[in-house]
Amino acid sequence: MSDEKDATKVVQAGRRDEWTQGVVNPPVWRASTILYDNVADLRARGAADTHHKLFYGRRGTPTQWSLAEALTELEPGAEATLLYPSGVAAIASALLAVLAPGDELLLVDNAYDPTRGLASGLLRRFGVTTTFYDPLIGAGIAELCTERTRAIFMESPGSLTFEVQDIPAIVGVAKARGITTLLDNTWATPLLLPAIALGVDYSILACTKYVVGHSDVMLGSVTAAEGQYQRLRAATYQLGQTASPDDAWLGARGLRTMAVRLEQHGRSALKIAEWLEDRPEVARVLHPALPDCPGHMTFARDFRGASGLFSFVLNGGGEAARAALIDGLRHFGIGYSWGGYESLAIPVDPQRYRSATRWEAEGPMVRLQIGLEDCDDLIADLEAGLARFAAVRG
Repeated sequence: MSDEKDATKVVQAGRRDEWTQGVVNPPVWRASTILYDNVADLRARGAADTHHKLFYGRRGTPTQWSLAEALTELEPGAEATLLYPSGVAAIASALLAVLAPGDELLLVDNAYDPTRGLASGLLRRFGVTTTFYDPLIGAGIAELCTERTRAIFMESPGSLTFEVQDIPAIVGVAKARGITTLLDNTWATPLLLPAIALGVDYSILACTKYVVGHSDVMLGSVTAAEGQYQRLRAATYQLGQTASPDDAWLGARGLRTMAVRLEQHGRSALKIAEWLEDRPEVARVLHPALPDCPGHMTFARDFRGASGLFSFVLNGGGEAARAALIDGLRHFGIGYSWGGYESLAIPVDPQRYRSATRWEAEGPMVRLQIGLEDCDDLIADLEAGLARFAAVRG
């Protein structure tokens, strides 16, 4: 399907006839034990490549293979994809596949907090050291690379402060030194940023977000570039990582509408971000599509569009004023995650999660996930919230 447009791929990819068996959606194949015809059959299949072949439930069934293949189709230049029970499980498995005791990891300073926790916790206990780097470092990352550097982990844009990294520049440095590159591409998905085509070795998604799209499934994926799949597969099998067929089926169902949902999320989010820019209660809006966002020129060069997650900095005030804004919102839920059909608002404090750079702002921050509600209703809700903020701030 390499010549098809992305909107067509999300609908058609992974729906092989042998997996769908004449119906539109692949059935839910629930399995632990797979039965063999005889001992010779058992031994023969166990000695052969089990990719896309029934062997044992942990290796997958057509339900999981269908979604994995569809995600691979969305990444030009990819070899294959593996599924995981969460985005964090996907990140952990990918890092454990490429790192060993004594290695060094370069980790972007605006990374998702559980990624930072993995680096300072499990990886550290296993003898892997981590150096954090400025999200805007670009080709300057060469100065941080040492003989022990084995992997560079990127997240672009960062999911709190939304700096956009120069992925091609970092990949160029890494390839010249034989360093593996990994990207948390959850914000953009392959539809807005084809990471493998930019030279990234592993593109990671918290499928819980835009792939699933309905806030009802925990799911992750890692898509590997050509030549990078086998070590990921080996580590994943050794770790016993697997995604349930029911969750994979729901992920595949969500994928079929991801293109149209992303378009709506992105359109509404940009309209709201531009509206917030003009509000006196707001000091800054951190949305990669806005010219003032750090890394905007890189965003305009590499990305095909924006999704529905961004932050804004309030103009002064404290915790009570920020809480007054958020607590009274009618159309925004208060909760973690994003990518579902519903809008969300949470307080964020990036200064707690920085090592290589300092975060300073004019006031407290709020992160918004813009859902599929009417955009004018969301703006009216935020307008009332900003009035509450101003009243408490004084």
